[in-house]
Amino acid sequence: MTTYAFDEDRHAIIAIQETGPSRAAATFAYVRRDVPADAIRHLAEALSRLSAQVWRTYTHPASAADEQGADTEGRRRAQNREAFTVVEAALSRPNLPSGGVLEVAYNPVEESAHRVGRALHDIGDADLSKRVRAEVRAELGAIERAELGDLSGRARQALALTRADASPVQVQAADKILDADPFGGPGLFKDIEPAAAAIAAAHWLQAAADVTTEATGYAATEILQEADNIEALAHETPTLVLEQLELGLSPYETITTLIRGAMTVAEGRIPDLNELLEHVTEVEMLARQDPGLRFALLKELRTTPLDPKRPAHGLLEDLLGGIRGCWLIYQEDASEDDGDFTEEVRAEANAHRDRLT
Repeated sequence: MTTYAFDEDRHAIIAIQETGPSRAAATFAYVRRDVPADAIRHLAEALSRLSAQVWRTYTHPASAADEQGADTEGRRRAQNREAFTVVEAALSRPNLPSGGVLEVAYNPVEESAHRVGRALHDIGDADLSKRVRAEVRAELGAIERAELGDLSGRARQALALTRADASPVQVQAADKILDADPFGGPGLFKDIEPAAAAIAAAHWLQAAADVTTEATGYAATEILQEADNIEALAHETPTLVLEQLELGLSPYETITTLIRGAMTVAEGRIPDLNELLEHVTEVEMLARQDPGLRFALLKELRTTPLDPKRPAHGLLEDLLGGIRGCWLIYQEDASEDDGDFTEEVRAEANAHRDRLT
């Protein structure tokens, strides 16, 4: 999302965009010197809130909701996305107080646009209003491109976000990068939306684990724990991914389920209450055998295996570490007759490309 700030020295509004590895800042509007600073700060805050709401339709698409149909989360998300069509009208003709009453739109995207419109109405600068409308159109256009998998220009903001779904275009682009380098090239972080990159990385991790299992005899779900004895790596999450893949889930199902759960935790909710209760019950049973374990086990209990602040980015890093872990075991335990790890993984991944469709 874009964050807007007031530059008091130049009496201007600055747009700050995070684009993954870095941030970019640009001045998009100078404001008349006679406009009070508080009015400009209010406009900047309203623009930031609008940007957050419209980008939320990208990170939380209707397709990723658990429930669809009338009066469900899926339908509400769809309505938020549909509100893009009324944003410009709300900027130009916002709901204004009348007789001490203010009509507030139920839709958060629409209401955020009305707030920007009211801030512009209070300032009363036609040129500033024109610039703001153009700025908002550019933001909406960036989201529309990101939804299609085009992360050029302003749409590169998607690189800094975690999405509960993934563009097939981006998944295929990530797969090509991993085909060139199964350990992951810098393009995975600079050019690919992180959830899509993690889906492709899960496919390549499965290929790496299968190759390593064939060469060493280790079970796929044992490899990374063994690799941790050679070189410290975050083995828990990629092992969990391998377990889910071995059960027959696709990389898409496995990765989006983990990411959506972490996004739910980030909002202060429990993604799967039944699973959490099962873990608590298991801890209590173990504690009966050894009461001293109870506190230690409860400390390890987590509502998500991912970092809720950056679930897709952290998961991608762990999956690439998992591929390296497979290589470590392959190097140490494979016989001299085994071939080149990279070429074998590439062949295995390409032979099972249908996992990504």
